Amino acid sequence: MSLPSPCISICQIDPKTGNCLGCYRSRQEIARWPAMSTDEQAKLLQELKQRRSKKTGLHPRRIRRRQQR
Repeated sequence: MSLPSPCISICQIDPKTGNCLGCYRSRQEIARWPAMSTDEQAKLLQELKQRRSKKTGLHPRRIRRRQQR
């Protein structure tokens, strides 16, 4: 099982960083995504949140879980 791709269809590579301006992955990460294990994908998704935060100044969103009644 694999996780959904972080691609948001804004596929432009930043010439300074070499990362996509949409999903913040490098070309190598984009190419390797289908072959990555679920654990590797999850780890990369966490790294992408940090890259986005550095680039935009926005903090990663926290996922709030509903409390069960």
